[in-house]
Amino acid sequence: MTLPLIRQGHVIAIDRAPLGLAPLPIAHILAVGRNYAEHAREMKSDLPERPMLFTKNPASGILSGEPIVIPGICQDREQVDYEGELAIVIGRACRDVPEDEALAQAGPVLGLAVANDVSARWWQKDGAGGQFVRGKSFDTFCPLGPHVTPLEEIDDPQNLTLTTTLNGEEVQRASTSDMIFPLARLVAECSAATTLLPGTLILTGTPSGVGHAMDPPRYLREGDRVRIEIDQLGAIENPVELE
Repeated sequence: MTLPLIRQGHVIAIDRAPLGLAPLPIAHILAVGRNYAEHAREMKSDLPERPMLFTKNPASGILSGEPIVIPGICQDREQVDYEGELAIVIGRACRDVPEDEALAQAGPVLGLAVANDVSARWWQKDGAGGQFVRGKSFDTFCPLGPHVTPLEEIDDPQNLTLTTTLNGEEVQRASTSDMIFPLARLVAECSAATTLLPGTLILTGTPSGVGHAMDPPRYLREGDRVRIEIDQLGAIENPVELE
């Protein structure tokens, strides 16, 4: 039984009607950088010793089918990129979660979903003092969906294939088994001395194949369509528009 995602004003919410519960808005988005070794190499970055965390504005969330809108302040240079990712959805408040309990059936994880960590590369690297948040948080920069799949319906969350296609051409393909820090470790790290509220997302990193690393770079343009699919979780697809 999957849980649909719905729009509630400026934020996306998880429709928990099948569970007899009220919708759960996305409260916080944590994201992990450089969690696939090949992606770290293509970005000419060292492999991290601990998970590299940053945040995205929850209001950046959109549903599959809604457009990724390149804002005016990103249009003076081509820079907006896709990043296909698996998202962990936290279902209840938690803190200091032991790694061996993170993915337990009675644990804090409600389920998994597909995400696109859309990134404005100049704003990410140069436009905000080296902090990622600005370049990751523009409106529409976090497509999500197509629903939340409970953990018990997934054979092995650490052995799922993720693919990203741009205008029908495959640009990313990897297994979640290739993660440097697996899902349980990420939940434990993100919750260490930190309360994760219900409705928190943890975006678990993107594999190699992003447009920024191509030669020449291939950034998103008006009229593009980005599709991200993960085994057993479904797919999201979003067109690209200019503001």
